[in-house]
Amino acid sequence: MRSFNKKTMPRKIHLSDIKKALTLNIGTVLFGAIFIYMTISIILYLTASRITSYQVTAGPLSKNATYTALAIRSEQIVQAKSSGYLTYYVRDDSKVKSGGPVFGISNSKEERIALDLNEDDLADIRSSIAKFSYSFQSDHFTDVYGFKYELEGSILQYAGLQPVTASGEDQSADEEAGEGAQSQTISNQTVNFAPQDGLVLYSMDGYESLSDDTLTQDAFVQKAAQKTNLRTFDKIDIGENVYKLITSEEWSLYIPLTEKQVVQLAGRDSIRVKFSKDGATQVGEFSILTKENDFYCKIDLSNGLIRYASDRFLEVELVTNTKSGLKIPLTSVVNKDFYVIPKEYETTGKEQSEAGFLKEVTDKNGKVSTEFINATLYAEQDDLYYVDKSEFQEGDVIIKTDSTQRYVVKDMMPLEGVYCINKGYAVFRKISIIEQNEEYCIVETGTTFGIAQYDNIVMNSSTVKEEEILYK
Repeated sequence: MRSFNKKTMPRKIHLSDIKKALTLNIGTVLFGAIFIYMTISIILYLTASRITSYQVTAGPLSKNATYTALAIRSEQIVQAKSSGYLTYYVRDDSKVKSGGPVFGISNSKEERIALDLNEDDLADIRSSIAKFSYSFQSDHFTDVYGFKYELEGSILQYAGLQPVTASGEDQSADEEAGEGAQSQTISNQTVNFAPQDGLVLYSMDGYESLSDDTLTQDAFVQKAAQKTNLRTFDKIDIGENVYKLITSEEWSLYIPLTEKQVVQLAGRDSIRVKFSKDGATQVGEFSILTKENDFYCKIDLSNGLIRYASDRFLEVELVTNTKSGLKIPLTSVVNKDFYVIPKEYETTGKEQSEAGFLKEVTDKNGKVSTEFINATLYAEQDDLYYVDKSEFQEGDVIIKTDSTQRYVVKDMMPLEGVYCINKGYAVFRKISIIEQNEEYCIVETGTTFGIAQYDNIVMNSSTVKEEEILYK
């Protein structure tokens, strides 16, 4: 009897095994195909040139330079003519008329002036209180003290007090002695009046006597301007400083300059100044001072003093870049040649809204006819239209309507422009450059066939071709 070894016996192949093998192979193939596709896509993405867009903005070519300016005004320090305790009648940083009450001095903190007011005066006072109450905000509680001083000063004016010297001496003698305000003693309080119109400040910084002649580089060290608060509720002595009076609306800004800045700013007699503190601008007279080896620009101003009276140093922007337009990078600019066709050859097609040209064509039998070309116009200059080169070929003949005149297409002229991509593909748009620097230029706004603010353009014109569809 013949015996068989199970190990050597052939194994039967079942249909399920075939299906399993085929299923495994198809899945592997599909996975491999997907993997290869993704790998190629990633390589193409990484090696492809990038189309970067730029949104057109409006403004100047570059930011104006910002400086720290020193403010010099016509200032005088008013001193106490007697000792005692002060009562203030004008709030800080407020205007006062010549002869208006500014402060009073008494032997006691509690002494007050007793005055009789008529009904009209009382009505005005009630009206002032009502207006202040209506506009008062709790987070500005310190305004209450300022209103208190202002109201007390108004009451003195309503009472008709007239400034005279306390000792009966001649008024001019007091002023020549530098003691400042005139005064009048009422109810044991000596009321001091402003010697002239001005702005009252209860602080000083040691720069009050600075002028063109005494100006040095050291004056621009801000730490040197140590502001001293003059307001006090302690007893003061004769001759102590009480307040500062700015006596003129004319004031000046001084800025130290380098030689390069002197060259950049030379030739001006006026300049616009923008204040960083509140964004306000004004025009002042401009001049350059030379002192030994130092240069300063001086800007004389005639208004706005009250807004900055408490500031000795101000951050300002000298507005020298006055030209404004649409700002775009220089890398966006492209030069393109166009055929030029006289405007007199323009005509309309069957649709009256279509503008174009009649081109002379000859068929294979030699028959001559005309074909209307609805050409896209990219610009117009004088008596010429700029037409894309793809619309015609050199040597094409354009026929003038109702005339025997012909024009042979051959002349080309360049245009500066950018590629606008608002619609997802690159379209040439003409630009007219006003000014430029190393990186950007500004172009005219509102030009026919041009661009507008917030348009999207290609940032680097060399990375795209006209009419190219851009996938985002």
